[in-house]
Amino acid sequence: MEKTKTALLVMDMQSSIVSSLSDPEQVVSNVKKVIKAAKHRQIPVIYVVIGFRQGMPEISAHNKVFSGLQQHMANVNMKEWMAIHPELSPEEEDVVITKRRFSAFTGSDLEVVLRGLDVRHLLLTGVSTSGVVLSTLREAADKDYDLTVIEDCCKDGDEEVYDVLMRKVFPRQAEVIKVNDWIVQQNKN
Repeated sequence: MEKTKTALLVMDMQSSIVSSLSDPEQVVSNVKKVIKAAKHRQIPVIYVVIGFRQGMPEISAHNKVFSGLQQHMANVNMKEWMAIHPELSPEEEDVVITKRRFSAFTGSDLEVVLRGLDVRHLLLTGVSTSGVVLSTLREAADKDYDLTVIEDCCKDGDEEVYDVLMRKVFPRQAEVIKVNDWIVQQNKN
């Protein structure tokens, strides 16, 4: 039986987002570790960033979350705001996807890239757990992907929400595992 092809999604690990976390060093270090292990196993690394055109014309006044950002970020340089954290910078062969909402699939070509790579299993990492990770997990599960959440490669501004998602919500649709356990698991395969 053919092994399911896997891809690692590194989501919203932009300097502008990561810097808003309290104590971002551990999650950055863990994501760096999982990227290195994935590349060693020849697992494609796909970076997903949230981004908009200058002036954010993609944002509707009807979108409660993003419309609040539109006025606040009117003069922000979008290219700078979308820059991936320097410790996690993509290499030339890595794919970078731009999404327009919480889910990595919304407003992006992620699904086309995954089909092109024949990927059926997604490893999810990212900030925030209650935003991009939750939304991407739910949509990917509905699209019948096999899912693994690398627990300590995710972070949220609300620890209680993070814990509920990791312990009660995500296990219904995905394997939830710590980075070191995942690496050990990969080394056995």
